[in-house]
Amino acid sequence: MAQNWTPESWKAHEARHLPRYNDAQALADAEKTLSTYPPLVFAGEARALKADLADVAQGKAFLLQGGDCAESFAEFHPNNIRDTFRVLLQMAVVLTYAGKVPVVKVGRMAGQFAKPRSSDTETKDGITLPSYFGDNVNGIEFDPAVRTNDPERMVRAYSQAAATLNLLRAFASGGYANLRQVHKWTLDFMGRSPWADKFAQTADRIGEALDFMEACGIDPDTVPQLQRTSFYTSHEALLLPYEQNLTRQDSLTGDWYDTSAHMVWIGDRTRFEGSAHIEFARGIGNPLGMKCGPSMEPDVLLKLLDTLNPAREAGRITLISRFGHDKVEAGLPRLVRAVKAEGHPVVWSCDPMHGNVIKSDSGYKTRPFDRILSEVKGFFAVHRAEGTHAGGIHIEMTGQDVTECVGGAVAITDEALGDRYHTHCDPRLNAAQSLELAFLLAEMMTMEAGQSQANAA
Repeated sequence: MAQNWTPESWKAHEARHLPRYNDAQALADAEKTLSTYPPLVFAGEARALKADLADVAQGKAFLLQGGDCAESFAEFHPNNIRDTFRVLLQMAVVLTYAGKVPVVKVGRMAGQFAKPRSSDTETKDGITLPSYFGDNVNGIEFDPAVRTNDPERMVRAYSQAAATLNLLRAFASGGYANLRQVHKWTLDFMGRSPWADKFAQTADRIGEALDFMEACGIDPDTVPQLQRTSFYTSHEALLLPYEQNLTRQDSLTGDWYDTSAHMVWIGDRTRFEGSAHIEFARGIGNPLGMKCGPSMEPDVLLKLLDTLNPAREAGRITLISRFGHDKVEAGLPRLVRAVKAEGHPVVWSCDPMHGNVIKSDSGYKTRPFDRILSEVKGFFAVHRAEGTHAGGIHIEMTGQDVTECVGGAVAITDEALGDRYHTHCDPRLNAAQSLELAFLLAEMMTMEAGQSQANAA
């Protein structure tokens, strides 16, 4: 248990990117309500994820983390949850089949609402209003009534997270994730993608393997690992009043856990030394992620690792690199070398999204697919050169047929961005692009496995 820590000790530290609430009593009422609500996840589930991530750190598994840039109240619908879950299942099957290792599936779902803002306010046409901090703080429409920071939105976010998590659990354990259903996971609109055909071929081979097992006397319908799957949730632990009031003491171990998600992470803008977000994270038992970008210095990273994981517990820390396609091979090696030299047992994961945002000629914010793929390739190249494990991928994606990222085999053009541009914040990969990325990742994993075998020979 962390020393000199309480769920509210973060308040004595510098807190950046938190909204300001004008009504202190309304904030207190919302916090009290949250503090009496049931936990969304349980400590044992967080420990199970930590054990799975320990396997990733040792090169025995791969981390697939993906989902919405920012969940919204307006887009909350069971079909959207189902479709994103389905694409993550497809990606995991492709990666498992190619990499011959388990894939740890973690969704950016059931809590990914809050967003950091560079300024507390935004000005348009001479009118200044609070910036949009995410639907659990205020609304995206530039209107005084909607942009008012409202603490009651945290309670609504909890309810949506609970409903989302309930459906995800049902999908993961109620038969939807059964490998016999693998052919049915392809979304209708993905028939336009050449990768849909390739997935169908993979599904055929999986079906043949299941038929072979059945012929040998092993009934796939009675093997739990083929009937259901483990699926975890995660989000950035940005809105600390929300996180604090969902932090509970585990009755079995006495340790504190943030029960808003199985895993939470600290963003690139809030992971400085002495930050309120680092102070909060150091005391909870959940697996933690931390974004690492070009501004991260090796000595600062090592100090933060010592603060967040003094016991050097495997599976506790996932370092999520986000450099940009043209900076990853120059910037990442010094961090990898420092962590390796100090012996910290971390998972290295690649976020190829946040460093590759551009403004298109049509005026939309977008992410070119070729830059995303280039950063992933650079990430693998760095770890291959340093003798470390490229352990995972962290992407913003959706199961919806959106047009937000240009390129890919479906060839979304700049002119087509406005057709179905629905994101509340940053552009996401659609289902076809996500599956394409999975197959390209699978090729890299196969190469890595072959190289490892050659080195061991």
